[in-house]
Amino acid sequence: MVAYVLRHNERFLIDAKDPEWPHIQPFKWWLLPHGLMGACALLLGPMQFSERLRRRFTKFHRVVGRFYVAGVFVAAPLGFYIQHFEERTGSTRSFSVAAAVDAILWMLTTGIAMAFILNGKVQQHRQWMTRSFAVAIVFLEVRFVAGVTGWEALGEHAIETIVWGCLAFSLLFADVVLQVQELLRTRPTPARAPTAAGASAPSAVLTGD
Repeated sequence: MVAYVLRHNERFLIDAKDPEWPHIQPFKWWLLPHGLMGACALLLGPMQFSERLRRRFTKFHRVVGRFYVAGVFVAAPLGFYIQHFEERTGSTRSFSVAAAVDAILWMLTTGIAMAFILNGKVQQHRQWMTRSFAVAIVFLEVRFVAGVTGWEALGEHAIETIVWGCLAFSLLFADVVLQVQELLRTRPTPARAPTAAGASAPSAVLTGD
């Protein structure tokens, strides 16, 4: 999905003649920190879910977590501002509302996760980090769905519908993942069958008596 979005939607990053440049020219200096910090969060986020990395390199895990939080609190409001800026070029106010909801959800879930870890609530922190990252990848999901289905050619209203759909399913998907993890963690371990040596031991004792 990442490779598709980079090739299909973000090609202008490596092609100075891409037709997207005239569109982003008015807000390119806002797009730069938004893109860099958003990419930072998207790339570093998956590392936070590695149990092995978390146990072996605790300090590194914490540093990466701080970079993720910083990425969220820079990229999210700037993403909303850029969408609001695009109203000057004909973008709808409803699309700005969708961008605002996306930004608020991303910052809210991340902020709650941060508050829990600062209070030593590791389990709750992991749950809210899962929700935070689920909201983070809405950026990729919208572009992937719009491109693969061809709905991007239907105009801004179609893309806005995809945004709302991905936002709605992001938290649902996160909770499904959390529930599955909980079921796997609490699944009872099957009892071991007695070994041959263990089974023959009582008879040997009885014979000796």
